[in-house]
Amino acid sequence: MGSGNGAAQMNLLERGLLSKHGSRDEDSGSEDETILYTASFQEMEDNFVKYQTAQWVLYSLLLILAWGFGLFMLLYLPVRRHILRKDIRSRKLYVTPNAIVYKYRKPVPFPCFGVLKKEKHVLLPSVADVVIEQGYLQSLFGVYSIRIENEGVRRPPSDDVQIQGVVYPGAFRKAVLARLSDIRSDVFSRQVSVTEDAPSLRIGHSSASWMSPSKSLRHDSFHPSWELMILQKLEEVGSSVKRVQTLIEEQHSQASQSIV
Repeated sequence: MGSGNGAAQMNLLERGLLSKHGSRDEDSGSEDETILYTASFQEMEDNFVKYQTAQWVLYSLLLILAWGFGLFMLLYLPVRRHILRKDIRSRKLYVTPNAIVYKYRKPVPFPCFGVLKKEKHVLLPSVADVVIEQGYLQSLFGVYSIRIENEGVRRPPSDDVQIQGVVYPGAFRKAVLARLSDIRSDVFSRQVSVTEDAPSLRIGHSSASWMSPSKSLRHDSFHPSWELMILQKLEEVGSSVKRVQTLIEEQHSQASQSIV
């Protein structure tokens, strides 16, 4: 019972610290983007903090056995939980027509020294897949992590964008893949239209050049005259052949009479 009351008091203390600082969204209104899907982190806040706390405690115990440094990590635990809550409350993950945008702002390890802000844009054409992962310790608290794989040269998973604590990661993956399929289908349809338009332009140009009215009229006008000239030449050749045959026959008949 004492441990349960202590945990409740710690949660109340953390929430009081967060409410004093307040949450300002400096990036709202700075960009006018069309958002297709927005992921949520709020429902997973408590489970995410518990998962990170359990992980931190395990590391602390191991370091206590090794060098004794884990004792300082246990004393730092309330500040750590405060930073985790600030972190997950500031996270924004959404899908635009061209990119996946991930923004967050969290205090540095010592909150009195300021806030760390980060904004990542992953272009959708460079996305190969969205991988949903859940380790053993994450499964105890129902926490999922997503990893955005990039196309091209295969790099180690540590270089990919990894995000923990997303609610309904399957819906986020489905939204990304649906937008990717739309982009690829648009690119394919454009390529097909270009390849179909190119031969039609060539055929139209060639037909216009070969079947112009002036050339067709000239062709029709000269075609009968050429036929008549060829027929006349054939008739002249035939008549000359007949004359040669008659001359040969006459000479042959005269030679036979002289012999007799």
